[in-house]
Amino acid sequence: MSVSRLINAPASTIFELLADPRRHHELDGSSSVINVRKAPERLFLGAKFSMDMKIRVPYSVRNTVSTFEESRLISWHHFAQFVWRYDLEEVTDGTWVTESFNYERPWAFVIIWLGWPERNRRAMEATLERINDIVTLQR
Repeated sequence: MSVSRLINAPASTIFELLADPRRHHELDGSSSVINVRKAPERLFLGAKFSMDMKIRVPYSVRNTVSTFEESRLISWHHFAQFVWRYDLEEVTDGTWVTESFNYERPWAFVIIWLGWPERNRRAMEATLERINDIVTLQR
């Protein structure tokens, strides 16, 4: 599943926001990311970071950065191997940003059956809106 949006900012500005795990709670459209528990100041390929989360009940999750291409692509996954990914493509009017979530795991049928794909789509749209608001206010 993926959603895309044109954001009127350079890819490098958007990437800096995504690469700073201390700011993920600001851009999370699902409102499930509470704060960073442990993380480097800036993500890199192979970096591990953990977040305090809440979906009905509090929990924490540890992520690993699985792809990292400066100002172009960043993704991470947790223990269940679901991947959150951001692709950035600079265009004339800014940056085309695509957020995606990979449901291609055998155990995903449970969250699909519970209606999570539609919830995730709405949350991803809200995330891109928040990213837009943050980077355009910085300018």
